[in-house]
Amino acid sequence: MADQTEHLHILGISGSLRQDSYNTALLRAAEELLPPDMSLEIADLRGIPFFDADLETEGTPDKVRLFRERIRQADALLFATPEYNYSITGVLKNAIDWASRNVPDRSPLDGKTAALMGAGGRYGTLRAQLHLREILQHNEIAVLPHPQLMIPFARQQFDADGRLTDDDMRQRLQRLLLALQEWARRLQK
Repeated sequence: MADQTEHLHILGISGSLRQDSYNTALLRAAEELLPPDMSLEIADLRGIPFFDADLETEGTPDKVRLFRERIRQADALLFATPEYNYSITGVLKNAIDWASRNVPDRSPLDGKTAALMGAGGRYGTLRAQLHLREILQHNEIAVLPHPQLMIPFARQQFDADGRLTDDDMRQRLQRLLLALQEWARRLQK
């Protein structure tokens, strides 16, 4: 368990597979703004098969096993979710379904700490974040109550290279990271 002086390792999980995803870009912005005693690794959900109990019975697929191990090694999780039809993406829900299982051993999600953020349209990702928060209750993930980061009109907040350019949003992201750091350390004690 990390204390106030130990390094915190965060696993960033983007709910988008799109190459130019604003949510993956948001995780890259988080990497730039991390406090010095934190690191962030971005998980790759590409290639995780659709959850299928028959497939699980045959043995956990390698991509799933790797994802679960990265979750297990992380001190906290940082979700960046787009909003599709008032909810999270299928790819994110699928990855959570695989990771939430107690097969072949206890779920690595159980009892983790997490923060939520997202870049989207007019309302940012408000509804997706509310739904994600509800989904994460299944594994008793301690989701940071506030601040939350919802970036509206994402196209206007990122440049052509996928860099978050809005100073206010960068400051909000930095505050979210500091709050996640404090939240994770407090709950690990």
